[in-house]
Amino acid sequence: SLVGFSGCGKPTADLDPRCHCSAMDVNQVLDRSRELVRKRGIEPLAAAEKAVDELAENHIDSVDEEALLARATLELTGFGVLQPFLDDPSIEELWINRPGELHFANASGHQVVEVDLTAGQLRALVLRMLRHSGRRLDRLTPYVDADLPDGSRLHVVIPDITRKHWSLNIRKFASTQLSLSDLVAGGSLSVEASETLRSAIFERKSILVSGATHSGKTTMLRALLSELDNQTRIVSCEDTFELSLHHRDWVAMRTRPASPEGDREIGLRELVRQALRMRPDRLVIGEVRGAEALDLLVALNSGIPGACTIHANSARAAIEKLLTLPLLAGENITESFLRPTVLTSLDLVIQCKQLATGKRVVSEILEVKSAGA
Repeated sequence: SLVGFSGCGKPTADLDPRCHCSAMDVNQVLDRSRELVRKRGIEPLAAAEKAVDELAENHIDSVDEEALLARATLELTGFGVLQPFLDDPSIEELWINRPGELHFANASGHQVVEVDLTAGQLRALVLRMLRHSGRRLDRLTPYVDADLPDGSRLHVVIPDITRKHWSLNIRKFASTQLSLSDLVAGGSLSVEASETLRSAIFERKSILVSGATHSGKTTMLRALLSELDNQTRIVSCEDTFELSLHHRDWVAMRTRPASPEGDREIGLRELVRQALRMRPDRLVIGEVRGAEALDLLVALNSGIPGACTIHANSARAAIEKLLTLPLLAGENITESFLRPTVLTSLDLVIQCKQLATGKRVVSEILEVKSAGA
């Protein structure tokens, strides 16, 4: 059975008490189920039920049919032992550093549980997760970012980049889109601040959302974009699809890595250039962290309002970072060009922060002015 421990060594709730069955029985049921699906065209759940019935009839010892069926169903239609954690709405993120041990984060903080997962099962599970996105993972490409069917973000790194084990991280997909009013109701944003941001969106101002990891940047970006009416055309550029907007006129694009088959890499800079040819009313970049900052500034300076996120510890630090990142685009870019461009193109910086309690709040809203920002 699973034994849970929190980050400080305290027991946690038993999240997955289902399966107390042998690995041999599970593998036998899975093999028979897949055979029934492949040869007879039976649906996975029906195949699993038939395989469990056959095993129970031929087994000398008693068989926990309910546990076997639950485990086989997760393996055939879901993501195995990870599925209960993916289905748990209280869990925001989960990760694996080594076989048999799973970490996750929820409102109570960092938790750790033991899971029935060998190194081979972890590899097979990761490869099954990657089928949806078409991304690959091997010695030539030992790390990958990909999307799961529900929109969650998957990141995997394997040896020899990691020291020994496959490392997996899943950032859960937020199925509900919060509005600015929802953030006010939840205590993350003041009424006055929400009115300021709503006016900024209505007035087509360009907004930079800043903060550390897990500070609520993407949630804030989605809330801002939810204020746009359906006559506004949104074009977004991301590394993985995280925004998931409920908007009628929205084109979502993501980057693509190079492949051994010869597919060339398509980075954020190329996506931004393509976005500018798509008549956007609002250009969105999921996260600015490289040379694409130059293309963003050129777009903003041409009159297209933008919205994006950036990693920084303060609103002013975010502006300074935006003054630095475009330098990565080439030697001809100078600070004398960048400073007036940034200060005339950007209107607001929203600083997000995660408190010690885990609550995410807006700690600062900075208005950018061309003189003395």
